[in-house]
Amino acid sequence: MNPTAQRKLGRTDLAVTQFGFGTAPFSGFRDTIPEDAALATIQAAWDGGVRMFDTSPYYGYGRAELRLGSVLRDKPREDFVLSTKIGRVMHPLGRNGTPPADWRTGGLRFVPEFDYSYDGVHRSLEQSMLRLGMDSIDIVFIHDVDFWTTQDRAVLEQRFTQAMDGAHKALVELRAQGVIKAFGVGLNEADTSARFVRAGDFDCVLLAGRYTLLEQGALADFLPLCEQKGVGVIIGGPLNSGILATGAREGARYNYQAPPPEVSEKVKKLSAVCARNNVELAAAALQFPLGHPAVTGIIPGAMSAGEVTGNLALFQKQLPPALWAELRSEGLLDPDAPLPLANA
Repeated sequence: MNPTAQRKLGRTDLAVTQFGFGTAPFSGFRDTIPEDAALATIQAAWDGGVRMFDTSPYYGYGRAELRLGSVLRDKPREDFVLSTKIGRVMHPLGRNGTPPADWRTGGLRFVPEFDYSYDGVHRSLEQSMLRLGMDSIDIVFIHDVDFWTTQDRAVLEQRFTQAMDGAHKALVELRAQGVIKAFGVGLNEADTSARFVRAGDFDCVLLAGRYTLLEQGALADFLPLCEQKGVGVIIGGPLNSGILATGAREGARYNYQAPPPEVSEKVKKLSAVCARNNVELAAAALQFPLGHPAVTGIIPGAMSAGEVTGNLALFQKQLPPALWAELRSEGLLDPDAPLPLANA
């Protein structure tokens, strides 16, 4: 597949490269990335023709936006599409401040506070523009309003209500004013994403990890709904936090944690089919989501320039139709999942 080929994002006027770059690894959840290595990683994506870049204030508590801006702010602004997120406002930890118990190492000395209010959107975007060093952001995603993040139904309901009453209203206005070109939600759950799509006027969804070679539950409701409403879908985490890159080996990660036995077992079966067809597991995983007509692109993250160039090479490999046929015959793919087209 051609990583630099562009697809229209839903019903918007935006066109994005079908292979993008996500900055979540700059959070430090896998390992700390030195500054020079991080900047080289972003530059490698640019040099490879990637022109869709996604970030968030939450990634490294501002560090990901600072790093991305360092590379992109001197590029021709019309040549790339930039997205970030709202939902957390950063507050300085202070010289003598003690980090909270859930504070992630590898981040800047800021503490995130959940805020999906109308005013919170404006505060968050102002902070993001300053960190990026840019006066425009193309796409804004309402971030992490899902049970996966909250683990509490009451808290989820409170945040959903605040997001629809506050953030959604603010983003509709900012889009009408031309401050942003599109907005959506960036979540880890297909069902909660579908709930938002039904509740508001969203252009797109960044769905992390829920429509991949490993799992296709989004086919049941979410993806048909997006097709019906003209909502563009970007797939984050197409490698399911790494397990579809490494295979089910010691230290593999699924949803940023050690995988449960049933996930490891399915990945082993996927790996075996790929091996029989002389295909790298990661190549099949990177290409698979683009088969669905609602999917505009994927945004795998990377820890190094080498990972970027490696992923780009895997994305461009021509895969045999027999691979997809065997995956289906083995019951490893949903029978309704559309398959990627060669030379797309």
